[in-house]
Amino acid sequence: MAPHENTHSSAESHGSAKSYTIGFIFSLVLTMISFAVVKTGWLEGTANAAVLMISAVLQLGVQLLFFMHLREEKKPRYNLITLLLGLIILLVIVAGSMWIMTYNMVAT
Repeated sequence: MAPHENTHSSAESHGSAKSYTIGFIFSLVLTMISFAVVKTGWLEGTANAAVLMISAVLQLGVQLLFFMHLREEKKPRYNLITLLLGLIILLVIVAGSMWIMTYNMVAT
């Protein structure tokens, strides 16, 4: 059997306890904000939806930066390009679904 090859160089960092703690705290705060807005009914209608969407986007950013180490990536940035393609596909699916549902609601 071949010896186990280490795919990570010693110079490659995967984050520190400090960065993981900061990311975890940001994630908890964003989750608590979303939970509080929904559970207590502080906001209604569009304001409620806006706060939840902003919180979700911020949560995505926290996850990418603190836990998936997107900012620490070396060139070429294949992971970033793949992420952007996935987000574009997701946007097309969601926007298309909303357009179809809106069209069907008006047509009936």
